Amino acid sequence: MTRWGILATGGIAAKFAADLRHAPGAELVAVGSRSVEAAKAFAERFDVPRAHGSWEALAADPEVDVIYVATPHSAHAAAALTCIRAGKPVLCEKPVTLDRASAAELVDAARAAGVFFMEAMWTRANPTVRAVLDLIADGAIGTVTTVAADFGIYGPFPSSHRLRARELGGGALLDLGVYPVTMAHLVLGAPDHVRSWAKIGPEGTDENTGIVFGYDSGAVATLTCGLIGTTPTRATITGTAGRIELPTFFMADRYVLHRPGTDPVEVADPHPGAGYQFEALEVQRCLAAGLLESPLVPHATTLEVMGLLDEVRAQIGVTY
Repeated sequence: MTRWGILATGGIAAKFAADLRHAPGAELVAVGSRSVEAAKAFAERFDVPRAHGSWEALAADPEVDVIYVATPHSAHAAAALTCIRAGKPVLCEKPVTLDRASAAELVDAARAAGVFFMEAMWTRANPTVRAVLDLIADGAIGTVTTVAADFGIYGPFPSSHRLRARELGGGALLDLGVYPVTMAHLVLGAPDHVRSWAKIGPEGTDENTGIVFGYDSGAVATLTCGLIGTTPTRATITGTAGRIELPTFFMADRYVLHRPGTDPVEVADPHPGAGYQFEALEVQRCLAAGLLESPLVPHATTLEVMGLLDEVRAQIGVTY
């Protein structure tokens, strides 16, 4: 049995706690927050045995095997470092930090301490996405030529909302854009060229952003994210011999395969909950194997994607 602790008590922490019930071998034993009242309320809601009123207390809990960091991403670095310094394995919510430099500091700290560390990019652990990648590797759609992916939600959000606040790393890019960027990276790897444009809101964060990745192979990825309109959140991967569509790609449970001369084939793989359990299961598998990083979400990939987000932010003029 792997004994989990959750650091923070917000919406994403609640979703993870609910899905952890669908992860065989997982037990939620502790929660930590800067507020003991918030920790106790969360513990009562999810029947968690222990509630800690500080990050440090959670990290020091000897009954906790691994900690899921669920703070807003502006606090990821400090929270994850607290756990790493206490010798606790960490699953850190995405995006892992605000920039590549601070992400590299976490990776270096984890490696130096000999502690497991993984970004909670649940899309990479999703079984439907993994099945699609296997299809592509097997040549089901030929050579990939384009990836198109979008993630937009409709507000409007007040200026104080974390999605708009610069001090919290707000804007569409880090919170939503990381998903389309990750999908392109999963299929095509790191691009050779990056071009970006954005509508910047009054707070100095991006409201609507477009990104084009160009590859010397001739492949192209067109990616969008935004806070001012709900988009289909669909990924389409096109190759020389067909295409694959992933509805709600970031938490996919089905895909549709299109090939010339044949009827579309839809493959569904429904699962309980939202799908956070798959990243938890990957962590548990890695810990059981004595690994310090996941082959599904390796450190190098986390850093490469953060570097791409840095490049996009530089081009659109967003700073934190």
